[in-house]
Amino acid sequence: MVELDLQIKSIQDKLQLLVKQHQFLQKENGKLKKELEKASLLNTEKEQSLQTLQQQLDVLKLGSGNLDQAEKLALSKRIDAYLKEIDKCLALLNT
Repeated sequence: MVELDLQIKSIQDKLQLLVKQHQFLQKENGKLKKELEKASLLNTEKEQSLQTLQQQLDVLKLGSGNLDQAEKLALSKRIDAYLKEIDKCLALLNT
């Protein structure tokens, strides 16, 4: 009878420890999710800033007229991509 009580007590102690560990991991998981969300938002902002700077650089290069053949081709591709994106937006607005 005493041995059974000791086993039950041991199981209860282990269960309590597991519950505490689970709670700790849930809090840590929530914290990490918030950090990931912040990092993702910051990354998106940086990508938008980089894209804006790239567009400004393209405008400056275009204005100076000093584009080599590879730059002209890259700029043409980027302009085509922008036009496709604009067309998609217009199509969404029309639906």
